Amino acid sequence: MRRSSVPRDSVRLKLLAAVTAVPLLFLTACSGASGDPGGGESAPGQTSSTTASPTPTPTPTPTPSAKYKPASAEGPAENVPLPVMPEEAKVQSKEGLEAFARYWYEAANYGYETGDVGLVQAVSSPDCTTCLNYYGVVKAGFADGAWMAKSQIDVQDAYSELLLTPENRYQAVVQLRQDDMEYYATAGHIRTDESRPMPSAQLFEATWSGQQWTAANIATLKAG
Repeated sequence: MRRSSVPRDSVRLKLLAAVTAVPLLFLTACSGASGDPGGGESAPGQTSSTTASPTPTPTPTPTPSAKYKPASAEGPAENVPLPVMPEEAKVQSKEGLEAFARYWYEAANYGYETGDVGLVQAVSSPDCTTCLNYYGVVKAGFADGAWMAKSQIDVQDAYSELLLTPENRYQAVVQLRQDDMEYYATAGHIRTDESRPMPSAQLFEATWSGQQWTAANIATLKAG
């Protein structure tokens, strides 16, 4: 995902405001031949002594990676790269929570392109309302052979002070944009859901189990 520089002071103010706000729920071997390679017989009185030359080990040929193709009116996305959670996102720290939040949105983007929400489910609480809404959107977008295009979330900044809420959740503020969500079927374009023209900020809350982060709640913050 693309990242752009966003003033940290602006995001910090949103975080401090979010701490006291009530969250809003939105959304080889080869065998060698024996005997004389020439196939001739040994002369009388002589013993045939032929040593087979070792077969060279073939050098593996790298398999070229299939080329990524984004979704369009012609068809769904192909060969979408699988996002990998960075090691930093597996640490209980402010940087770890920020990295985890970024990864969560990368996993969500993967679902928008493939219809597979498994990556998000693996790191989200079953009680996360926004996550449940996301699953529903993706399921509907890929029903009956349909697919989604664009829809990608661009995380511009993520910031946390590792504040713990009474619900034992840690908070981060994520500033992002999202492309318009386009829906297609074999018959053609179905509809387009337009995104907000300006960047939005979301309160991202996660719990720490001692081993990993789990997304617990995501809510859009009111502007102003």
